[in-house]
Amino acid sequence: MITYLQKTGPRVRAGLGDVALLRLDFNTKDDWRMMAVIPTITYLLQMGKTIVIVSHRGRPSGGSLTKGVPTGFSADLHLKRDAAKLAARITRPVRFIDHFRWDEIRATVRGAPRGSIFLLDNLRFLPGEATNDRGLARSLASLADFYVNDAFAVSHRANASVVAITEFLPSYAGLELAREIGALGKVMTRPAHPLVLVLGGAKASDKLGVIARFRRRADRVLLGGGSANSVLALRGVDVRRSLRESDPAVLRVLRPLARDPKVLAPEDLVWGSGARKDMALDIGPKTSRRFGAEIARARTIIWSGPLGMIEKDAYAKGSIAVAHAIGRNRKAFSLTGGGETVMFLKQHRLDKAFSFISTGGGAMLDFLAGEKLPGIEALSRKRRK
Repeated sequence: MITYLQKTGPRVRAGLGDVALLRLDFNTKDDWRMMAVIPTITYLLQMGKTIVIVSHRGRPSGGSLTKGVPTGFSADLHLKRDAAKLAARITRPVRFIDHFRWDEIRATVRGAPRGSIFLLDNLRFLPGEATNDRGLARSLASLADFYVNDAFAVSHRANASVVAITEFLPSYAGLELAREIGALGKVMTRPAHPLVLVLGGAKASDKLGVIARFRRRADRVLLGGGSANSVLALRGVDVRRSLRESDPAVLRVLRPLARDPKVLAPEDLVWGSGARKDMALDIGPKTSRRFGAEIARARTIIWSGPLGMIEKDAYAKGSIAVAHAIGRNRKAFSLTGGGETVMFLKQHRLDKAFSFISTGGGAMLDFLAGEKLPGIEALSRKRRK
């Protein structure tokens, strides 16, 4: 059973110890994931805890550690700027630690006043992070008295700071992680109907698990992007050179979708120009209206992936229309996630149209597909003696 941080009583709080190791995910172009976890930081500070934050950015390569100092990595992958951003958001100092000399870090943390906040540099500079190395987890655990996971977006990965760490410290789910589990669990176990699933993005293969789980549960499945192109091709429509799936294993899963009358693929498409003139790059206005009508009747809406090439305004109209339709339906519980989709919604000031925005992309899809996320499963496991 997962222990949730906010549900701990006074006695449990007193027994937590003074220092929290807090796993967060700052791996976004702006600070929307950072903003989502500020309630957990505030809660820990209210309990008088010192906080050691660990996080990551990107997929570092080509660098190394020299006496514990990361060298040769891209400047964009260091977390010093994240420390400054967080300090500005919470109006408290956040001390950035630019090395991984564990004895020094431990002495610094233990010698600091209670309520201090530290941020270590990018954990992915350490090779043991990706391999779920118990030695690295033990070193991280030596810095704190208890562990809090509030990084849902990386909880589908068996990393040392997500999974192995729970073997060495009492472990808790943070406030944002608890919200994720609650919201995603709601649409999986007790969704109100009609349930409308909107699937876009470049690859249908990324969403096969969600398709398999929700195809029979959903009242309507609305397709755009590569998923739509693939289904249209299976229905005998000439999609020319449009992006679509060719893997036979993926097509076997999509074939029943193509035969299902409740699955709506685009009735009209917006074609590109120039070198992309034979590529479908957005859903057309007729399809946008049809999708909008289905969304208006929905009581639960799940959206994953843009419906067109949203980096170009000319091909973002379908996604904008669908987002507006979701915003107009005040009776539905609506959920979306994924960095590309969320950044697009924020850019067009449409993020408030949704009841819940998940901080996860791949993690959200895995959770909705019914898969067990290693980071969440680890919180249920008893710590080794």
